[in-house]
Amino acid sequence: QVQLVESGGGLVQAGGSLRLSCAASGRTISSATMGWFRQAPGKGREFVAAIGWSGEKTSYADSVKGRFTISRDNDKNTVYLQMNSLKPEDTALYYCAARIDTMMVFQSPGLYQYWGQGTQVTVSS
Repeated sequence: QVQLVESGGGLVQAGGSLRLSCAASGRTISSATMGWFRQAPGKGREFVAAIGWSGEKTSYADSVKGRFTISRDNDKNTVYLQMNSLKPEDTALYYCAARIDTMMVFQSPGLYQYWGQGTQVTVSS
């Protein structure tokens, strides 16, 4: 029903910035809660940020609050994650996820229906 493709990952020095994009196809995401998750080697999938339909309701993991900003452009069917002041511990494979037709913002990966393939973010010290 929904295909998600992440882009914008790469190699960056500590303190730098990256902007990740998640382009959706198959249907509009205007009625979907969208989330970003990450997974580092040897660790489980970790919640990063989520955003509701209108973009006004957002949720962030404590580890990224104040540094990362999630946003969406429903007309472009795209979700973004602006990452500033990056740290080596931010190094991970970053995934975009969608939950269709909900009014809630979720932090659990098990509550999302669709996932992208991931984009690698590597932060050097």
